Amino acid sequence: MKTPDVCEVTCIHEDKVKRVKESLDTNNTFEVAKIFKALSDDTRVKIAYILLQEEELCVCDIASIIDATTATTSHHLRLLSNMGLAKYRKSGKLVYYSLDDDHVKNLIEIAFEHHKEIKV
Repeated sequence: MKTPDVCEVTCIHEDKVKRVKESLDTNNTFEVAKIFKALSDDTRVKIAYILLQEEELCVCDIASIIDATTATTSHHLRLLSNMGLAKYRKSGKLVYYSLDDDHVKNLIEIAFEHHKEIKV
């Protein structure tokens, strides 16, 4: 049985294949995959979205918003920070988190916009 989403014959476009293969850096793809892996968890996506909305929040506020313990929230925030998606600053006994930069903000915004479009 034929499926419409698979080529029926083998036809390799050598010039395109060579060009893309030469530009493909597997170290980069591995690192980019780690970013998406960090965001593959629902709780971490919620946290990223929260930080997109509010710019900077302390761990306690984020934990309250997602109905989680501060320990669980800190764990997720630490992972986001270690992956370069979030950053933190300490103020006295409080730790405030924010998204690392505009690239991360854009990534989160685009993901949510895309979801709205495909949901329709």
